[in-house]
Amino acid sequence: MDTSNRRRRVPRTLIVVLGLLLVAGAAYGIDLVTSRGDVPRGTTVAGTDVGGARPADAESTLRAALQARTSAPLRLTAGDVDTTLDPRTAGLGIDWPATLAEAGAQPLNPWTRITSFFSARDLSIVTSTDRTALDAAVQRLQARTDRKAVEGAVRFDGATPVAVAPVDGQALRTDVAAQTLADRWFSGEKIELPVDATRVAVSQQAVDSAFALATSAVSAPLIVTGQGDARARINPDQIAARLTFAAEGDGLRPALDVAAMTETLRPQLADTESKGRDAQVRLGGDRPEVVPSVDGRVVDWARTLTSDPLRLVTGDQRTVKAVYATTPAEFTTAQANALGIKEVIGEFTTGGFAYASGVNIRLAAQEIQGALVRPGTVFSLNGYTGERGSAQGYVESGIIIDGRPGTGVGGGISQLATTLYNAGYFAGLQDVEHREHSYYISRYPEAREATVYEGAIDVKFRAPAKTGILIQTIGTASNITVRIWGTKTVDVASITGDRSSFTSPRTVTVPAGEKCAPSSGAQGFTVSNTRVIRAAGSGPEISRSTHTVRYDPVPIVRCG
Repeated sequence: MDTSNRRRRVPRTLIVVLGLLLVAGAAYGIDLVTSRGDVPRGTTVAGTDVGGARPADAESTLRAALQARTSAPLRLTAGDVDTTLDPRTAGLGIDWPATLAEAGAQPLNPWTRITSFFSARDLSIVTSTDRTALDAAVQRLQARTDRKAVEGAVRFDGATPVAVAPVDGQALRTDVAAQTLADRWFSGEKIELPVDATRVAVSQQAVDSAFALATSAVSAPLIVTGQGDARARINPDQIAARLTFAAEGDGLRPALDVAAMTETLRPQLADTESKGRDAQVRLGGDRPEVVPSVDGRVVDWARTLTSDPLRLVTGDQRTVKAVYATTPAEFTTAQANALGIKEVIGEFTTGGFAYASGVNIRLAAQEIQGALVRPGTVFSLNGYTGERGSAQGYVESGIIIDGRPGTGVGGGISQLATTLYNAGYFAGLQDVEHREHSYYISRYPEAREATVYEGAIDVKFRAPAKTGILIQTIGTASNITVRIWGTKTVDVASITGDRSSFTSPRTVTVPAGEKCAPSSGAQGFTVSNTRVIRAAGSGPEISRSTHTVRYDPVPIVRCG
């Protein structure tokens, strides 16, 4: 074997390999040098080939290919609203340098450089966002996407029914919407923006049903016929004003204001009604008599308008006949007779008053003349007379003021109070409230008299539990008499004790120019009165009560 030839072939193979390596290395070096600064081969951006181009040329290529998409209106949907948005006014654009920078520098890996001749990589664009402009654009979007919920309803414009269609409400979620636009605006797809929805309850079907009922209700007037030829009418616009629809679940519940309808209809049939009258007990001649009660006859509107008034205003028959009912008196003849007002059970007379006092006494007496007090109820002198001023005809007369005699409008009424108190005293009535004068007045019985002051001091007594009483007053120029009529069941005796514990008067000098009523004064003292009540006709004693009064001395008044 020729070993010298084998040694010569080995170097030749190496030389070939080395030669190939030198060629490949040279090609790699030339490729690397010649492509330096270019966009790597095989690079596409949003489907546009920019591989191997200089960056400036690549940017121009991208702008030419993609610029139109940066100004195309964005298609948006927010809930059930479709709209568009100009990306430029929203501050949305492409950062061209940053987009190209994504391609990177020329790769050094030989294999990567070789494969780039027959493969490609697609890069996404890098967007730019002016957040202030985007937020402002989203705020403007709200004017198109947002709305308040509108609940379905039916209302009236005069006599015309108006249907309000139900509309769900929605509100754009602005923060999420802005980020969604920033992320997806270049996608070319329709962008869905998030909203918060407010659902309404009433359905369109319910609105349609209520509208049909409302239309029927105002299609004609409602007529109510009364006795004779009387007719009451409620017109469509009046029906509309009294018909409402309230949301209830997913429906609308109709409601007709029957009370308001009645108030419209009632006056039109008032002439066909007869008002009732309560029984009265009044003084006829010299004794009480019962004036019988009279029952009334009125339209029973509850029955006339039925338990389903909606049917009246929505049916084909729009005329209904009034139903009348008898209304019994609140105080019947039988109740008046049961009061037992048939005889005088207490009477008292006082006199000795001045002319001005007499005017006031007779005026107040007229106010309580014929006062009827039901069983167990309380009579109030102030309650019956009310105000006692100049406007009511009262004049200035004597009163007690600041512990001494004086004058004032309505003075002298205490004489009526004393007379009334004593009539009740001897009728055996229960004393509820009374107060004596601060000092003794000689024309009144000791410890058995009363004063009165409007709004502060009153005379009150209670009628018997089973029978009523009637008050009669008889006034003359010189005296006043009070009679209590009722059913006599008791006899009353009065026992007045002796005076004791005398006190001397003080002297009061009234300065010149002030109102003054001079007085010679009188002693003060203490005295008691005992009322003894027996069953009528000298029957057994029922009660015995003693009342003690301390009278102040009447001051000696000197006018300066």
